[in-house]
Amino acid sequence: MPARPHAPGRVVTDIDVAIIGAGSAGLSAALVLGRCLRRVLVLDGGAPRNAPSPAVQGFLTRDGTRPAQLLELGRAELAAYESVEIKQARVTAVRVCGKHFELTLEGPTGRQSTRTARKVLLATGVEDELPPIKGMRDLWGRGVLHCPYCHGWEVRDQPVAVYGRAKLVTGLALLVSRWSPDVVVCVEDPANLTAHARRRLRRQRITVREEPLVRLEGTAGGELRHLVFETGAKLARAALFIHAHQHQRSPLAEQLGCRLTGKGAIWVSKEQQTTVKGLYAAGDNTPGTQQAILAAAEGSKAAISINETLTREECPK
Repeated sequence: MPARPHAPGRVVTDIDVAIIGAGSAGLSAALVLGRCLRRVLVLDGGAPRNAPSPAVQGFLTRDGTRPAQLLELGRAELAAYESVEIKQARVTAVRVCGKHFELTLEGPTGRQSTRTARKVLLATGVEDELPPIKGMRDLWGRGVLHCPYCHGWEVRDQPVAVYGRAKLVTGLALLVSRWSPDVVVCVEDPANLTAHARRRLRRQRITVREEPLVRLEGTAGGELRHLVFETGAKLARAALFIHAHQHQRSPLAEQLGCRLTGKGAIWVSKEQQTTVKGLYAAGDNTPGTQQAILAAAEGSKAAISINETLTREECPK
């Protein structure tokens, strides 16, 4: 591809935009930027958060698609844009160098290299912190679920449970009751469940179980069968919804001095710009509802903002 003119005095970098993360947000951003003839490097650091899930749901034209297949389709589309490169590498450091960035990459063999970019997009996602209950990790994504919008339809009209701390469990249980008339709440700290919360749950015929939950029983394929309590009692359930705590999958935002919200998300402006100039973020690592289609939309939004910023820099007043 022929070189594009650049404004006098601007440092020439290896690429225009480095996208860290190759999930829905990162690939969507790369698609938009590729169509803008931008030189883009997408850095794929590993499997996405939804890898254990059997399907991506609620994604228009792709409802029920396997997570890996959705990304394969996205990568195949990007092959048409010669200015976009996808590289399997982990970004170990990002350094601000005046008006551009220097990235240190580590490949699959451990070999390190550097790339310079005018803008960087963090599409690195989050990690879920699951409760330390036996069987929880084994059933995560199939029998243990985090999002009723993503998975409620698949367990509709079946007996389900909701687990969590008193502060969060009521809202999630009331939401889940839209999909099932048989919802049981298992409270991690029942002493903190207020009388008002109990009344709200009772009105929806949601039962509260206060004895400690100690184990989940399920199939080798990840389907939930029983909740097992400290007393030894078992409760048959088709799914358990939880409101898991999360943390940033990558430490880069914190290392660069980005402002984080009280819940640990990367604060962004309406243009997806972080508090570090030239650094953007999109997807689950930012505040708001977390779904693949919303992450893809944020990636597209960030890409448009990045391209328009680059254009202003190239076409000074």
